[in-house]
Amino acid sequence: MNFDNNVLFVIYGTDYMAMTEELLARAGLDERIRTKCGTEKIRIGIKPNLVAPVPAEEGATTHPQVVEGLIRYLKKHGYENLVIMESSWVGDRTEDAFDLCGYYALAEKYGVELLDMKKAAARKIDCAGMELIVCEPALQVDFLINVPVLKGHCQTRMTCALKNMKGLLPDSQKRAFHRMGLHAPIGHLSAGIRQDFILVDSICGDLSFEDGGNPVQQDRLMAAFDPVLCDAWCCYLLHIPVEEVLYIGYAAACGCGSPDISHAVVTELNDPIRDMDLSSAGKALRLSEIAEDVESCSACYGALMPALNRLQEEGLLDNLQEKICIGQGYRGKKGKLGVGNCTCHFDHYLPGCPPTEQEMYEFIKQYSS
Repeated sequence: MNFDNNVLFVIYGTDYMAMTEELLARAGLDERIRTKCGTEKIRIGIKPNLVAPVPAEEGATTHPQVVEGLIRYLKKHGYENLVIMESSWVGDRTEDAFDLCGYYALAEKYGVELLDMKKAAARKIDCAGMELIVCEPALQVDFLINVPVLKGHCQTRMTCALKNMKGLLPDSQKRAFHRMGLHAPIGHLSAGIRQDFILVDSICGDLSFEDGGNPVQQDRLMAAFDPVLCDAWCCYLLHIPVEEVLYIGYAAACGCGSPDISHAVVTELNDPIRDMDLSSAGKALRLSEIAEDVESCSACYGALMPALNRLQEEGLLDNLQEKICIGQGYRGKKGKLGVGNCTCHFDHYLPGCPPTEQEMYEFIKQYSS
């Protein structure tokens, strides 16, 4: 079995559960676990992406069929102490995502523990010279399997393996990440929470917005062992220069992997069943020029971008003269136009922490008319 961390495995198809089990077998997950942890009973953590209560078909959340295939594989190999750990972004309830995305039913069917990290104890740890607060259950597993969604992100261009670990933080630390500029703390976090195996859901990720709504059907799953290489390879797939996703460089500098895809050994287990449409990949970047973002939280900024997209498609942004201010950096400051409670001293602002996409849409539409 080749245990080199520069290997990536790829499989295509539409039977996501069966694809998952075949991919894990070919990638040697059982051998990986036994090599690291031995044969004694161990606790395995599973970290999906449930950023919000959005069906996986909309391109934001990890397909439950993929996690079910993972659980079936692990149980077939004798692993019973399994825990699914996640917290939705600030402003949404993880329980709602567990429910709508089918994870309560999945946990009950297979007797798997389900933990909401918003309710977990947390403690400060050293992450390659940066102290960050991490939920304790993430530090108590013997083997961590990351199951991110490959998708676009309106603040960091893309999100996959590295950024998905942010769901293992308390909400207060998530807010702090935005005040710190996102990229550096995401990179350092990779040194504090080590990923042992990465199973990428690249079935229909939204290539513009992290909260979904514009899915791009790809019908692909990937397995990787190096989160830095994984994200660098995903940048290549999305035609994004790796240097534009700054947290990849930070993670590499922290010694958490290599971004050099020229050394990647990619094994495709079968042929792609469709071409990938990248036409929507730069949409969020273009829309971001309308906003003035200073340390905004993902949930707030993530609601603004789809609202602006709707307004643009309806031709309602043509009369907008001011940029829309958003983010924690505007607290206590004055300005013309803002969204969210952080801009409460502005002449025109929309309250909410965060306001909903619909509220932002209606507020900006009324202001610009």
